[in-house]
Amino acid sequence: MVKLQTNHGNITLELDEERAPATVKNFLDYVNNGFYNNTVFHRVIDNFMIQGGGFEPGMREKPTKAPIRNEAANGLTNDKYTVAMARTSDPHSATAQFFINVKDNSFLNYSAPNRHDYGYCVFGKVVSGTEVVDAIRKVKTGNKTGHQDVPLEDVIIMKAEVVQ
Repeated sequence: MVKLQTNHGNITLELDEERAPATVKNFLDYVNNGFYNNTVFHRVIDNFMIQGGGFEPGMREKPTKAPIRNEAANGLTNDKYTVAMARTSDPHSATAQFFINVKDNSFLNYSAPNRHDYGYCVFGKVVSGTEVVDAIRKVKTGNKTGHQDVPLEDVIIMKAEVVQ
């Protein structure tokens, strides 16, 4: 379990190490190294997802470790309140950024081992703090430093820590 302490309240994630072992290890490495402390949810799209884990306030991108292999074929699906790894169009490009689905997003699920259908790896779910996720999804957004859907007021992950 990982607790994200945000300036909107706490979100607790239960990670699925059995079905997404490399992804969970990668995420926990970032958590344990303090990487997510003082980062922001930098992309918020109501009725889709909230994304964070890569930028500090002011939209300063943080350097990451090497990308990991996509484990999206693990049977977990991008349902409401699940957490998944963000990536580029390359299926195996996920590093530190993650997102929390705010509705069922079945179009993000794995369906075939090719670039278009590989999907986004779900590796956990929100077990506490769904009301915080729902509050974040409703913040006002705009464009900032070349990025769209950026909260106009920073939504900060003040601290991420492993809890049991």
